[in-house]
Amino acid sequence: MSQTLQNRASPDAATQLDIYRRMLRIERNDDFTQAQIRRGRITAPYYSGRGQECIPAAISNLLNDDDKICTIYRGIHDMVAKGMPLKPLWAEIMGKVDGTCKGKGGPMHLTHPDTGVMVTTGIVGSSMPIANGFGWASLLDGTKQVTIAYFGDGASNIGAFHESLNLASVWKLPVIFVCSNNGYAEHTKYADATSVDQISKRAIGYGMPGYTVNGNDPVEMWQYANEAIERARAGEGPTLLECRTFRFCGHLLGDDNKYMDPGELDAAKAVDPLPQFRQKLLDEGIATEAQLEEMKAAIEAEVQQAIDFAMESEFPPMDELRRDVFAQEIPA
Repeated sequence: MSQTLQNRASPDAATQLDIYRRMLRIERNDDFTQAQIRRGRITAPYYSGRGQECIPAAISNLLNDDDKICTIYRGIHDMVAKGMPLKPLWAEIMGKVDGTCKGKGGPMHLTHPDTGVMVTTGIVGSSMPIANGFGWASLLDGTKQVTIAYFGDGASNIGAFHESLNLASVWKLPVIFVCSNNGYAEHTKYADATSVDQISKRAIGYGMPGYTVNGNDPVEMWQYANEAIERARAGEGPTLLECRTFRFCGHLLGDDNKYMDPGELDAAKAVDPLPQFRQKLLDEGIATEAQLEEMKAAIEAEVQQAIDFAMESEFPPMDELRRDVFAQEIPA
């Protein structure tokens, strides 16, 4: 069995409202992105994180701007939750010069160091060794910064996972390994390719705590993330969080989902974490209907402004092809 927290702190009302705001920001940004792709205004691969909003929203509530995240191609929701500004994000998605990588990376290679978004990688599992590097830098610098390594369940079967967990444990790095287990590695069902029923059990072999968490419950996510981040800041080393969730849009936007069991996707959407958490906030008097609608309107306005900004931005000039490839001499 995976480990269980003995003493759980609980998020207060303001914290829960902030988590919901981050979840809603992810969902509205995702919805607008899909709409722009379908309208033909964006031509780019897109790996939606819809259905997985709870995980980065709860974690990011506990992070500072100088804490770092390393994420993967299905990681825009991680960046939006961390507080990455949407204008340069959208400009990068559209390949424009005002994007985070001057339009040369696209949606699979977004960065924004000012908010701790250090790398988006298209190589499965490579977020983990990179996160270890940032964790090692934190130890050398004597800071309390932590680094989150986001990855999917398929990445838990590659060498980088095992190497990274081992090294992080040996050096007691302030890294939290966050596996979003959405049941499928691209088109391969979890049980068909993974030898254990819980990825968190693998933490035992590397001498670190490992927890299997309901990744669709923002309160539970916050509780386990809070414990892991506090351990890391205290110099007690890494934690592995396996967050059980489901992806609503398949591996890639336009996926026909034929590899899923009949009714599986519909069953997951019927318990969509976002409207369920919204109802919880209303039932417990944490927010009113008017407050939540006002929040939604403000987020939608922010996303629309980012789209307009990106549409007006220019494409990068041709001479950018030779820049950011080799080191350039700086004039004396």
